[in-house]
Amino acid sequence: GPNAGGKTVALKTLGLSALMLRAGLPVPAASGSVLGVVEIVLSDVGDDQSLSKNLSTFSAHVKNLARILEETRPGALVLLDEIATGTDPREGEALAAGVLDSLVRRGGAVVATTHYEGLKALAASDPRFQNASCGFDLATMSPTFKITVGVPGSSSALAVARRFGVPGPVLERAERFLSREDHSFEELVRRLND
Repeated sequence: GPNAGGKTVALKTLGLSALMLRAGLPVPAASGSVLGVVEIVLSDVGDDQSLSKNLSTFSAHVKNLARILEETRPGALVLLDEIATGTDPREGEALAAGVLDSLVRRGGAVVATTHYEGLKALAASDPRFQNASCGFDLATMSPTFKITVGVPGSSSALAVARRFGVPGPVLERAERFLSREDHSFEELVRRLND
């Protein structure tokens, strides 16, 4: 989905709903919704970088991922926001795929947000995973908070940058740096969404 906050809100809502259900509290969901009972909710959401603990953005996430891998078992719900970011994108994408594979093999139910094209492709080719996307209203440049299952989302990074005032010439230069594959993938996602 787009860089507009919808993915993280969906992730947090899912985690809070699972914990509310465990506590016997009413869950904010439509009539007929189904939410499974989980034994444990594990998450890596936000950024725990710390100079005093020698943790960069990436190393803080990796530390959390190591803990989550240790604790994941059947009955666990794992929530990962922007999995394996803050490093070289190719290596981060490979690490993310390895982590997701391992978590699923350990029996965990996993929900991960990402902008990595490789993970979107993984979900399209591996039946253990499924793509979903958060809606985005291009007219208002804001999230709709509607989830579409089965379709990967477009990041819309340049459109969001435009919304927040990045000058046109900078965006035009950025467009020139995108590869043909980048344009093709974004166009494919848009057509699937339509």
